Amino acid sequence: MFTLIIGNKNYSSWSLRPWLVLKMLDEPFKEQQIDLFLSDTKARILAANPAGKVPVLVDGKLRVWDSLAICEYLAECFPAARLWPDDAKLRAVARSIVAEIHSGFEALRRSLSMDITLRQIDYESSPAVEADIARVVSLWEEHRASHIADGDFLFGHFTIADAFFAPICTRFQTYNVALPPASQAYVRHILSLPAMQEWYRAAELENNRRA
Repeated sequence: MFTLIIGNKNYSSWSLRPWLVLKMLDEPFKEQQIDLFLSDTKARILAANPAGKVPVLVDGKLRVWDSLAICEYLAECFPAARLWPDDAKLRAVARSIVAEIHSGFEALRRSLSMDITLRQIDYESSPAVEADIARVVSLWEEHRASHIADGDFLFGHFTIADAFFAPICTRFQTYNVALPPASQAYVRHILSLPAMQEWYRAAELENNRRA
């Protein structure tokens, strides 16, 4: 059985991504959470991953760190789950989108930090932030229009791209970002997934315990 080591559900966007993939696979896994704000946090993370970051996937003696590497490994373990699109060209596009999320959108991440328990507050706008938001929306609008007949996810069925956009969906809800109808519908769909509702409930409990 897999073990996924994650950070706080209220704040850890990188942890959410592989966690959501595992939930959508409907595969049993153990969850080990490291609170990111305790005096021994650094030591606990280093014990789990010498690179000093979470998430980490443990599969027997194998440890896979970095959210994208974990999701890629799960795609190889469960090819029937179609975590990437079947078509080679669409697969290349999906991988490009995920890589862009993985390494970009720095202004969006800084100004619209992930905080599940906040509700519709204003964010500090800037040209860089608005450019990041516009880029996300353009991707959503393009791919939802192309795959609307195939299902409610970005490429019709659930893929790693949806998992990587899930934290952005939470941010757009938290900061009440105005979206065109197709993008707003996509956010609603992602946030209505039972797995996402489970993540939200756990984040609320974390916040209550810290209060």
